[in-house]
Amino acid sequence: MTDDKKLHFHFDFLSPFGYLASLRIDELTRKYQWECEWHPMLLGVTVLKIMGLPPIAELPLKGPYIRKDAERYMRRHNIVLGRALGSPQINPLLPARVVCWLKHGDPSLAHRLAKDLYHAHWMLDQDISQIDVLTSILDKHGTNLKEVLKALDNGDASKALRDEVDESVAYGVFGSPTFRVGEELFFGLEKLEVVDDWLRLGGW
Repeated sequence: MTDDKKLHFHFDFLSPFGYLASLRIDELTRKYQWECEWHPMLLGVTVLKIMGLPPIAELPLKGPYIRKDAERYMRRHNIVLGRALGSPQINPLLPARVVCWLKHGDPSLAHRLAKDLYHAHWMLDQDISQIDVLTSILDKHGTNLKEVLKALDNGDASKALRDEVDESVAYGVFGSPTFRVGEELFFGLEKLEVVDDWLRLGGW
């Protein structure tokens, strides 16, 4: 176990399983009085470039299975997404860059923004890759839009995301959602129960 009592949540805005995990992860950490840090990652880097695999949803046999798995999970937890599974994917770079850049100056704001962006995409079916949608959500948080746009323009936000992705890869993160406690990784939505036991028992 780690001494800092911090659970790291790695996710891609494109991932419905990541979104479903995001609905429970903060409550889980509060249960044990732990802190949860959210980390945007890019499946386009880990799965497509590093692992050399196509998107999981496009894999024969496994693709149809994971969709059924998501539908089964949502029935169990009474969740109805506003964005249909299998909808055309957006480019996650813009929202991920902004969240990562904000983390350096205001981690709490970045956390809240990530939650709102995820909700906007999967529940409200909004295209969070569009700057007007993003700035509208930022404005609700009283964010300094000029500073955000400057960071996007001068490359600071891009660098923040690259650093975040590089760090996640160094830890071995490859999919969304992944939960990390110290050096221990737990991949997949179904691992939430395992993480719960891990935090309760102090590991094994």
